[in-house]
Amino acid sequence: MFCLSGTPVTRVTVKEDDGVILPCSLSTNENIESMLFDWKKEGTVPQKNVFLYDDGKYYNNGLLGQDEEFKDRVSHFPEELKHGNASIRIKKTRLEDNGTYLCKFPNLKPEIRTFHIQLVVGAAQPSVTILNQTDDWALLQCDVQSGSPRPTVEWWDSNNQIIPSEKPQVSKIGDRFYITVSTTVKKDDNYRCVATQKDIWHQSQKKIYIHLNSEWHFNH
Repeated sequence: MFCLSGTPVTRVTVKEDDGVILPCSLSTNENIESMLFDWKKEGTVPQKNVFLYDDGKYYNNGLLGQDEEFKDRVSHFPEELKHGNASIRIKKTRLEDNGTYLCKFPNLKPEIRTFHIQLVVGAAQPSVTILNQTDDWALLQCDVQSGSPRPTVEWWDSNNQIIPSEKPQVSKIGDRFYITVSTTVKKDDNYRCVATQKDIWHQSQKKIYIHLNSEWHFNH
């Protein structure tokens, strides 16, 4: 969580096309089954209508007005309403879903409660492969598919040192980047491919253990 102009903001990151949960819960854990809560997305005027719940009715179930881009992609958790949970799930996230979402309880007394959630779609997720291995060395490859914004991709050893790698192979389709980085290692160690997206404060990694002088290896 971080603050934007003094307002607490919860950051949620997700890989494009995956589902994601945007959290919103009352700290009192009170039953909200008969209440009204409204999810909107900032960035346009008027704000986009993401999800609206009002005393058992909601978009596509008695209520109209949901923005077209969210139809059939957004759902809530009916069994959690009695615990004050107004979180929603968005299916098949798109780059266009990036932005700040508001979860508002406009009729709550004594004051309106509004929660801010920043959704970051396009988080890079690396994968690693052993291209070749002998008793003395191993050729490792890291692939990052559909990262946006463009990530920096590096190989690190267990001492958190960046190890020499071949020049990254980069291709771009639309706003999505596809990056491959290879390196040759010559000693037993835990190696990591690290993808860093500074623009969205996101970093992810994939580890692989290399044991030379044998065919045995393990990655997770």
